[in-house]
Amino acid sequence: MITDYHAKYYAYAIKQRSSQELTRLSHSLFDAAVDLNPHQIEAALFALRSPISKGVILADEVGLGKTIEAGLVLCQFWAERKRKLLIICPASIRKQWSLELEEKFFLPTIILDAKSFKESMAQGNPNPFDCDRIVITSMHYASRMAHYIRAVNWDLVVIDEAHKLRNLYRPSNRIGQNIKFALEDRPKILLTATPLQNSLLELYGLSLLIDERIFGDLKAFRAQYMGRNGNLLELRERLQKFCYRTLRRQVTEYIRYTERRLITQPFTPSDDEQGLYEAISSYLQREDTYAFPKRHRHLMILIARKLLASSPRAVAAMLEALRDRLIELRDGLKEKDDSDLLERILNEEELESELIEEDTEPEEELSTEEIDLQKLEAEISELDSLIRWAKSIGIDSKARALLKALEIGFKKMEEMGAARKAVIFTESRRTQQFLKDFLEANGYAGRIVTFSGTNTDPESHRIYEKWLEVNAGTGRITGNKQVDIRTALIEHFRDYAEILIATEAGAEGINLQFCSLVINYDLPWNPQRIEQRIGRCHRYGQKFDVVVINFLNQRNAADQRVYELLTEKFRLFTGLFGASDEVLGAIESGVDFEKRVLEIYQTCRTPEEIDEAFRKLQKELDEKIKSTLAETRRKLLEHFDEEVHERLKLRLSETEQYLDRLSRMFWGLTKNILKDCAKFDDKSLSFELYRSPIEGIPLGRYYLKTSQSSKKIGARFLYRFSHPLGEYVLNEGQKLPTPPMHVIFDITNHPARITVIENLKGQSGWIHLQRLVIESFQKEEYLLFSGVTDEGQSLDQEICEKLFLCGGEVEGPVQIPQEVAKRLEAETERHVQATIARSLEENNRYFQEAREQLEKWADDMILAAEQELNQTKEQIKALRRQARLAATLEEQHKIQRKLQELERKKRRLRQKIFDIEDEILAKRDELIEQLERRLRQKTYREPLFTIRWSVI
Repeated sequence: MITDYHAKYYAYAIKQRSSQELTRLSHSLFDAAVDLNPHQIEAALFALRSPISKGVILADEVGLGKTIEAGLVLCQFWAERKRKLLIICPASIRKQWSLELEEKFFLPTIILDAKSFKESMAQGNPNPFDCDRIVITSMHYASRMAHYIRAVNWDLVVIDEAHKLRNLYRPSNRIGQNIKFALEDRPKILLTATPLQNSLLELYGLSLLIDERIFGDLKAFRAQYMGRNGNLLELRERLQKFCYRTLRRQVTEYIRYTERRLITQPFTPSDDEQGLYEAISSYLQREDTYAFPKRHRHLMILIARKLLASSPRAVAAMLEALRDRLIELRDGLKEKDDSDLLERILNEEELESELIEEDTEPEEELSTEEIDLQKLEAEISELDSLIRWAKSIGIDSKARALLKALEIGFKKMEEMGAARKAVIFTESRRTQQFLKDFLEANGYAGRIVTFSGTNTDPESHRIYEKWLEVNAGTGRITGNKQVDIRTALIEHFRDYAEILIATEAGAEGINLQFCSLVINYDLPWNPQRIEQRIGRCHRYGQKFDVVVINFLNQRNAADQRVYELLTEKFRLFTGLFGASDEVLGAIESGVDFEKRVLEIYQTCRTPEEIDEAFRKLQKELDEKIKSTLAETRRKLLEHFDEEVHERLKLRLSETEQYLDRLSRMFWGLTKNILKDCAKFDDKSLSFELYRSPIEGIPLGRYYLKTSQSSKKIGARFLYRFSHPLGEYVLNEGQKLPTPPMHVIFDITNHPARITVIENLKGQSGWIHLQRLVIESFQKEEYLLFSGVTDEGQSLDQEICEKLFLCGGEVEGPVQIPQEVAKRLEAETERHVQATIARSLEENNRYFQEAREQLEKWADDMILAAEQELNQTKEQIKALRRQARLAATLEEQHKIQRKLQELERKKRRLRQKIFDIEDEILAKRDELIEQLERRLRQKTYREPLFTIRWSVI
């Protein structure tokens, strides 16, 4: 049993904002619904380390949970009421970010794109980026909306896959330059497994995104760190201030990895199917067709190729859309360049939205060329013929091969002891429905669930309604239908179904660790997409090897060469990790890679042409993938294994102890505040809330958020700091009245031994608790105990804290003797001054780091100017040597003229160096003055209570 004095102390301790490492992360560590690994905590603490840093790069190898690391920091910022938070990432993983933050950290998000931006503007928001949720947007859209983003005073910006912006030091890198402009002086976390791929300049580019004053200009960086005499040791020291990297081999003690196993399922199209393929392919290769809007022609043909490889039903639907457009064009109902067609087909088939985002073809003027009606009619007739042919195919060879693939895959599951579950990915919504109908007619009726971007079919609706009914009155229903229906479908697949058929749009952000069989019915050409698909199952938490089955067309030479590239060069389907980020990082954009492959399909007609084109593409990839910087990367970015291993072991132990202490405090505080509203079960750390203390809190069973209980929550409420009920308890705890009283602490019945408190058994004394707030670079809060025994011995902070781990009871009011009050006041003053001095010392360390960075930046800038002067001096020396060897007067005259020009340039450069030095020193001094102003401390004190204590 705890007293109101315990409860008040616990409430302030839990809400404390401190610069101490684990205390700073307290809310996010406790609230996160994930199994935290020590390297993730270490990385999050690194990101929070300096209150004056402009940002960091978290560069863990692929598969180590960089999203979790950033999520911890975002969760902590949210808890600290710093809620202007932005995430910029590739379009394909926006939904994944949203779901991860909402499901694992209970953070509200909004995905901003052109559509949602317009909707928000229509509702009266002048800047939709300025809102009360975490904003998630794509890199392309962030670039387009840079001025809107710049207008928001962001507390933190996370940039995922940041290596895509590594070339922003080039003025031609429009997207990188725009994002840099939008986020100037805003704190950032950059996430990338490949901060260094092909050139040291990529590190320079990423540093510019964080802060222009980490290094000097491009010339200085090249001079200091590139070439034979590059000082890599110094570069490593500078990188370690803002770049943190953990390797997979360093964390095998904490994370179990399973293998990927590849099975290739060949199929041979019938003559009829092959004839249809060749006829449509020939049509797509023609340049003079009217069907495709000119400004999106290449992208439309890419989509047609995807659907042609998917199923006759899918390509027939697209051909119908093209034919209908031509009919409307003939009848004067459509413009020649109707661009809505692209978006309509993408939405109907649920192909990935990044195709639109990355459609960077220049907009062309509408053609004024007259349409040849006879030719148009012939094209309509040709499309009619192809549509009839496609519809006549019925069940194709590839669909029949799926039955064999499932049989092989499920046999593998049985051999491994894994669940009989398979996820089938397709690039077409129509193919998805076709496969569902086909499989249900061939032995799988009642065992299939479909998953898409919309999930509006009747079966999905029934599953959703049943899920709502089962989870009524629990904390599992978010009220967001899109999130809840996805949860319902995944849980139905986990608990009842055997097969999940997912479209590309539906494959984002779902976690299928319980499934170990991935079937790529349609295999994208985009390696990043394939990795994302397999990553739904092959991820942290997967207990079995993941079997990946791909289909291969035996009558298509181009398909076979693409498959060879994806398998051998990208290594997507085998090994512990699949494609490394270093390999995926070699291609700037998956869509661009798809376009390269499309070009081969479109232009090559013979096996020899196809072979030569793929050989050329493979050579280009080899040059990018086989980077010469592997050794340099290791020297610059990797730490010694032993050092890392020991630190992670210690961090895990510290975190477990800290979270255990927080849990006990929160549980005791909750029992105190809700004693008249709930019935508590200490064994399961749960309580039944039978009366709500505030409006809007549902009644029912709540489980304390702990690593043990959260795994078996089921359909119940998860009780955590950030839950409205948790926030109420913390706030009420801080408000408790605590006049001077006699509190008796019970060590005799305490379940664990606390030696220092047992030594106080039978003794009494006095304790005062004071809250100290220091505002400098950041707000810090300290809870300072001052204690004495009746014999006059002082009690230190640790003993007082441990005293409050014991239960107790209040005996009655007391009067504080004057001499005791004076003693406690003197003890408190010493404690306060020591804490202020420690805080000043720590903040001074951050100040010195920032000052050192500015000093080095100034040296870099001066070095670049001096280098140009030295080059000019060398040129003068060389010309003087020439002058001594000049054979004619005319030649001598020319050399003397050049010498005069260079001497004038030398004088100008000397003066320029003086000017640059003055300018840089002025800038540096101004920045240092700003830092010094922020370093000045403001302090605030608040006495919380004074008690007389006894230990029994």
